[in-house]
Amino acid sequence: MSRRAVVVGGARTPFVRAFSEFIELDGIALGVHAVRGALQRLALPYGAVDALVWGGVILPPTAPNVGREIVLDLGLPPSVQAFTLTRACASSLQSIAEAVHMIERGEADVVIAGGSDSTSNAAVTLPETFIRKAGPVVMNRRSGPMDYLGLLGRLSIKKDLLPRQPKVAERSTGEVMGEAAERMAARYGIDRRSQDEFAVTSHHRAAAAMAAGRFDDELIPVTPPGGRSVHRDTIVRADTSVDALARLPPVFAKKGSGDGTVTAGNSSALTDGAACVVVMSEDAARRHGQAPLAGFRSWSWVGVDPADQLLLGPALAVPRALDRAGLSLDEVDRIDLHEAFAAQVLSVVKMLESDAFARQRLGREAAVGRVDPDRLNVHGGSIALGHPFGATGARMVLTMAHELAGTDARTAVLGICAAGGLGGAAVVEAA
Repeated sequence: MSRRAVVVGGARTPFVRAFSEFIELDGIALGVHAVRGALQRLALPYGAVDALVWGGVILPPTAPNVGREIVLDLGLPPSVQAFTLTRACASSLQSIAEAVHMIERGEADVVIAGGSDSTSNAAVTLPETFIRKAGPVVMNRRSGPMDYLGLLGRLSIKKDLLPRQPKVAERSTGEVMGEAAERMAARYGIDRRSQDEFAVTSHHRAAAAMAAGRFDDELIPVTPPGGRSVHRDTIVRADTSVDALARLPPVFAKKGSGDGTVTAGNSSALTDGAACVVVMSEDAARRHGQAPLAGFRSWSWVGVDPADQLLLGPALAVPRALDRAGLSLDEVDRIDLHEAFAAQVLSVVKMLESDAFARQRLGREAAVGRVDPDRLNVHGGSIALGHPFGATGARMVLTMAHELAGTDARTAVLGICAAGGLGGAAVVEAA
């Protein structure tokens, strides 16, 4: 590379449970808070920004280019070009990759990249049958009262008029992620207690990180309309225990089966929030007086059959990213895996440690390596912190960038699963 892209900072809103403190803030408003916070923290003038790349999953129907709306609402120069992308839960990791590539190609010097989502403001849609019946009448200028009366006679309250409840389900299979996690747990022998123990560790590590001020350099307070200022993540439970989680019922098991293991306690919660990083060329960082925190060694993006193992992606993407970076799993100092479900992370760990999986899916003779629990998700993960779909990748990069800059750790590998059978990974290195 003739130009190296580096992360110089960033910011994120607190992550809160959906339909709570941020219920009046949509993905655009949350993004404005995060981007403003990042620029203020770095004392970076608005005019220094060349572009903004944003990731999201629950995009507003009337303003799907969330990135451009953030630019306009924040009052950045209109010349700041912006676009929005979606790669399900890996969206903001992809937005950071796009920012890095733009800088490496010489298309920009300063790019803000991140993502946001507000489950609280997910659009409630009417059935397609209503649109197909009503559209020809409503869109026809010659339609009169009798046409509308005829339309009412053809509409069924149950089939045409009742809104559809938002549901995170695979279009190709109809399966929701929790059901896929249940199948994964059964396939790899991940029992209920192991999942609950992993979830408790996530909460305890996140609580310890909060108490130690580990997130202070990334969190910015947000005051919602008519509400109190939110200064910290609200889902983390420092006092949770395996015994407490054991009392929660399975959520995704088939009715009457009695053998489910995935619960609300060992899964990530529906969450509202936003996160972003500021990416610069090394020359631009020097010019603007910014100290680089981290750079990128490699990327990997994969796809798998959603009907087989929907959440398999990180087990394929992480080894490829490590190979491209010229590193082994044993050589990286931190391993950060998105915690969609405890069952999913523990299954991925088993795959990485399996010789049989390496031969069957990776074309190598030996396992990728042992995942040291002391290097895995050292400050907790999505189970404890929450998971605003479009923001999680940026949250992971921001936390690991500060981790590499503030400790003796030199490298980290990030892995994330995403709807549609997708997966992504990145190797991040200290600047």
